[in-house]
Amino acid sequence: MTEAVQAQKLPLARAIEAELVADISAGVLEPGHRLDEVTLAQRFGASRTPVREALLRLAAQGILVEGERRGMRVAEYTREQLSQIFEAMHEIEIACARIAAQRLTLLTRIEIEAAQQECVRAAEQGDRAAFLHANEVFHQTIYRATGNPFMAELAADFRRRTGPFRARKFAEKRDLIAAAKAHDRLMRDIFSKDSATASNGMMAYMTDSLSKALAAN
Repeated sequence: MTEAVQAQKLPLARAIEAELVADISAGVLEPGHRLDEVTLAQRFGASRTPVREALLRLAAQGILVEGERRGMRVAEYTREQLSQIFEAMHEIEIACARIAAQRLTLLTRIEIEAAQQECVRAAEQGDRAAFLHANEVFHQTIYRATGNPFMAELAADFRRRTGPFRARKFAEKRDLIAAAKAHDRLMRDIFSKDSATASNGMMAYMTDSLSKALAAN
C-alpha cells in the first residue's frame, strides 16, 4: 500500500476509533462485547481496512483485547484489577484538578462551565446517553485546563479504559442529577484557583464516584 493511500485511509480509521471510544466510554459497548469487522464496516460505510486499523489501535491502548476466536472484544477486568485502575485514575484526576486550578484562564473556565451546562440539561431530562457524553466532555475540559497535553492524555486514557464500568453507576435519573450537583461543587473548588482546595475537592469527588462505580460492578 502506498503512503498516499495510507494517508487517505488514516482519517477514516481515526474517526471510527473515536466513535468506538465514545460508545465504550458511554457504556453502549459493554465489557466483553465482541466487535466484528464486517458489522462495523457496514455500520460506518467503510471497507474492512480502516475498521481493522481502528481496532488494532484500540487494542494497542488496552481498550480492546483479542477474543478467543477471531475478532476483538471490549476489555474486561477483575474486581481487583478495576480497583487498581481506579486507584491510579484517582491520583491522576487529583493532579489534573490541582494544576488546572493554578493555570485556569477565562477560556478554560468558560469551556468547563459550558460542559457542565450540558451535563445539567441531560440530567434534568433524564437522558442517560447524553449525560454520559457530556460527562466525558466535562472531564476532558478539566484535563485540557492543565495546559499539559501529556497529563491530559494520560487522564483520558484511564477514562477510556473505565468508561463501561463507570457508566453502570448511572442507573436512574436521580443518579444523573446527583452527579451533576457533584460537578457544581467540583467546579467551585477548581475555580477558587487554590491548588489545595481543588485537590481536596477532586479527592472527595473521585472517592465518591469510584466507590459507586465499584459497587455497580
